[in-house]
Amino acid sequence: MRKWEAIFDPEGLKKRIKELEDESLKEGFWNDQKNAQKVLKEKKSLEDKLGLYERLASEADELPELIDIAEELEDEDEAKSVIASFGKLSDELEDLKTNMLLSGKYDSKDCILSIHSGTGGVDANDWAEMLERMYLRYCEKKGFKTKILDRQDDVDYGIKSSTIEVSGDNAYGLLKSETGVHRLVRISPFNAMGKRQTSFAAVEVVPDIGDEIEVNIDPNDLKIDTYRSGGAGGQHVNTTDSAVRITHIPTGIVVTCQNERSQIMNREVAMKILVSKLTRIAEEAHKENLNEIKGDQSMATWGSQIRNYVFQPYTMVKDTRTGAEVGNVEAVMDGDLDVFVRAKLSQDAAKANG
Repeated sequence: MRKWEAIFDPEGLKKRIKELEDESLKEGFWNDQKNAQKVLKEKKSLEDKLGLYERLASEADELPELIDIAEELEDEDEAKSVIASFGKLSDELEDLKTNMLLSGKYDSKDCILSIHSGTGGVDANDWAEMLERMYLRYCEKKGFKTKILDRQDDVDYGIKSSTIEVSGDNAYGLLKSETGVHRLVRISPFNAMGKRQTSFAAVEVVPDIGDEIEVNIDPNDLKIDTYRSGGAGGQHVNTTDSAVRITHIPTGIVVTCQNERSQIMNREVAMKILVSKLTRIAEEAHKENLNEIKGDQSMATWGSQIRNYVFQPYTMVKDTRTGAEVGNVEAVMDGDLDVFVRAKLSQDAAKANG
């Protein structure tokens, strides 16, 4: 049996796709819109996976022949084209290996990614904005859809925070390990003396569990404020108190949303983010009762960075947890994060397997 057959289990995929197809053809299937969407989403995901298997199997069968052709070609451009096909197949196999490491409860879910500037003044605000762009580029390369739910611009430069909704297969599984403090070392463009500056920003990633889990939150534990939106969205958005800030008093968690069309919609999105955060925290703390969660869960302290980004005097991005490092800082800042994502997933899988 080919190695990738064991990984994919094509017969198992076909069987499950048939089961989902039969379910979608049952009378009254569309009466439950929520379940119908869930079934169709799973069916589409499995069909894509089966299609990838069939293509990889076909291309892998042709590899020995392609290698012989590349070695015999005298035309350099044609040889490069054949060699490029090897690289593409190798990348797809690496993506496959990465996806095989995703076995967490919420790994297949969409996610909500938040960035907060930390210590470092205007450099930290600039750094937070740089990280925002990095993650948006990463999501674009992965084919994920993104939507900025809330963005707090700094008065002078950069951003104080940004909250991004990320939609796509395994979005949470691939981005969850980015949670933590990110440290930047560079010669500050805002320092007239040209001195090196160390800045920090915090990233938090939670699964978007939607309304799949019912979480009972005491209304008395919530402090809800409305304020004038400062983001884009037209005259109506900018002249009404449509933005919403919700504080969960027992934990100190604060969530905001300002980019939806109305205060009601902003409140709904903010509550969804809050529920996702509380659920993740409760599960990590093995708590079934939200009232048992104490203390401020927001990331307000710095110095325990998960990754260092050094721009000067040399260039290097190094993950402090896995030791994975990349010398090409520009590529990383343009969204090439696979090295770090794969290293952390492999590390977690190794720990889980003893």
